[in-house]
Amino acid sequence: MKKNALLLFLALVLMFVLAACGGQQTGGNESTEPAEETEVTETEATEVTAEPTELTFEHQLGEVTVSVNPEKVVVFDFGVLDSLDKLGVEVTALPQANVPPYLAKYEDAKYENIGSLKEPDFEKIAEINPDLIIISGRQLDLYDELSKLGPTIFMGVDNTNYMESFTHNMEVLGQIFAKEEAVAAELSVINEAIAGINEKAADAGKALIILANEGNISAYGPGSRFGIIHDVLGVEAVDEGIEVSTHGMNVSFEYLVEKDPDLLFVVDRNAVVAGEAAAQDTIENELVQETKAYQNGNIIYLDPNYWYLSGGGLVSVSEMVKAIEAAIQ
Repeated sequence: MKKNALLLFLALVLMFVLAACGGQQTGGNESTEPAEETEVTETEATEVTAEPTELTFEHQLGEVTVSVNPEKVVVFDFGVLDSLDKLGVEVTALPQANVPPYLAKYEDAKYENIGSLKEPDFEKIAEINPDLIIISGRQLDLYDELSKLGPTIFMGVDNTNYMESFTHNMEVLGQIFAKEEAVAAELSVINEAIAGINEKAADAGKALIILANEGNISAYGPGSRFGIIHDVLGVEAVDEGIEVSTHGMNVSFEYLVEKDPDLLFVVDRNAVVAGEAAAQDTIENELVQETKAYQNGNIIYLDPNYWYLSGGGLVSVSEMVKAIEAAIQ
């Protein structure tokens, strides 16, 4: 009887051991399934992190989808052109009339000439079949026609929101041409210089900005195309009520004497349009000689290549900032 009981006990133990082994084997089979799930997850992660080949941007005139690192690039804005040059990005075509001297390399025949800033050669652009066309304010009315010839993006600077607009444009260029880090570095240098000028601007006195054109003068104030002097660099305007206009507010030399600025900034349009600098003879007449700006040697002739022809670029904005920094030392 005892022997039978022992055999029964051993049989039960054996059954228990076999059951336990079977459970472990089943668990092993299950453990292989998560490995398959891990492989799927890694594949999905690879797809998520893959670099896009196209980017879509909203701009002032609409929306555009652009290939990353487009090959055939047409540029109508000299500020954008100087930025691309600074970033080492090659372009295909530009309007070669009135190219600023600091961008003279782009007058070479290796670049396609597409007319002028306001009168593009549409046939030539169609032949190029561009991957990207970049325009600004001078081509506003031509946007629809240019858009038919290739993806077109507007990169004009908003004068009422200068630095934010300029920064946005540069960051978009950085994304399109995979130059984000280089753009960030350049913007950092410019912003540091601006901060330094703001610390000195309060003691610089009040300023007036004028555009000289064939004996006539126009005044520009805050929010204008040259308003960066007041709005960004912090130099106080002698007249806060200047009408904001593309061509400035027509004024007389008596107006200059009446406002009597501490600093008078002059942009000579003739120097870049007619190729002849004539502003100094026009500006420094007997009336203007009565102003504090003249008597203290504070009439500053700004380089129209940066201030009138281009502007809004990594190079031009940097040079514009340097000019004001030198003026208020």
